[in-house]
Amino acid sequence: MPSYVVVGASRGLGLEFVKQLLAKGNVVIALARKPASSEGLVAIQDKNLHVVQADIVDSESLKKAASETAQITGGSLDVLINNAAYVSYSFHTIADPPSESALLDDLNKGWNTNVLGPILTTNAFLPLLRKGSLKKILTLSSGLGDPALVLESGFAGQVGYCVSKAAVEMVNVQYANALKHEGFTFLAISPGVVKTAQTAPPAEFLPYIQKQGEQFASVYPHWKGPIEPPESVGSMLGVFDNTTVADSGKFVSHLGNRNWL
Repeated sequence: MPSYVVVGASRGLGLEFVKQLLAKGNVVIALARKPASSEGLVAIQDKNLHVVQADIVDSESLKKAASETAQITGGSLDVLINNAAYVSYSFHTIADPPSESALLDDLNKGWNTNVLGPILTTNAFLPLLRKGSLKKILTLSSGLGDPALVLESGFAGQVGYCVSKAAVEMVNVQYANALKHEGFTFLAISPGVVKTAQTAPPAEFLPYIQKQGEQFASVYPHWKGPIEPPESVGSMLGVFDNTTVADSGKFVSHLGNRNWL
C-alpha cells in the first residue's frame, strides 16, 4: 500500500487525515511536535501507524524525521501532506494593530509556520519522494489566501494568516514548475471552514467571528456554516486522489473548484 507522511498529525484535520488514510490500509507516518501529548494518536492501535517527532520550523528535526521515515518505508515515500499551520486570531486590521510588535509577531509566526514550514518539510522529504511511486504533495491552504474572496467579502483581519496563506500558493506553483518534469504533483487545497477548535473561543472574539461569518455568507449565500473534520478530509482526499501531473500547481477548495465554501 502507498506510504503517507502527515504533518501536524496530533489533532484536528491532521489527526483526521491519519484516521481516514489508515482506514484504507495505507502506511501512515504521523509527524507531531509533541506526539506523546496527543491523546488522539496515542489511542490509535494500528500496525500501519508510525508516529515520529518533528518540528516543521526546525530543519534538523525534519531531516531526522525523514531519516526515521526511510527506515520505516525502505527509503521511499509516496505522498506528503503538509497540514500543520499557524492560525492567527487577531481580528485587528493591518492598519490598526494593537502595536507594531504585535503585528510583526503575527506576521513572523504566519511566515515561519505556514510558508517556511512546508518548504523545509518538502525539501527534507524530497529524496524519499523522488523514490516513491506516486510523488504527490498536498499542502493545506485557505480561502482566506485568495485575494478575490477577501476583497469581495470585505474581510480585514487575521493578517498573519491571510498573508502567509496567500504566499503558500506561490510556493506550490514554484515546486510544481521545478519538479513537474520528474512526475511530481503539487496541490494546494482549502479545507473549507471546519470545526477544529478544541475549546470555545474567548468571549471577546465572538462578535468578530460572527461578522466574519456574515461576510462569508455575503459571497456564498448558500453557506450553512462550518463543517466537521471527517467531511472536510474526506472531500479533500477525494479531490487529491483524482489529481494528476496535469493538475500540478493548482489551488482548489475541498469541493475541487474555486468555490471556497
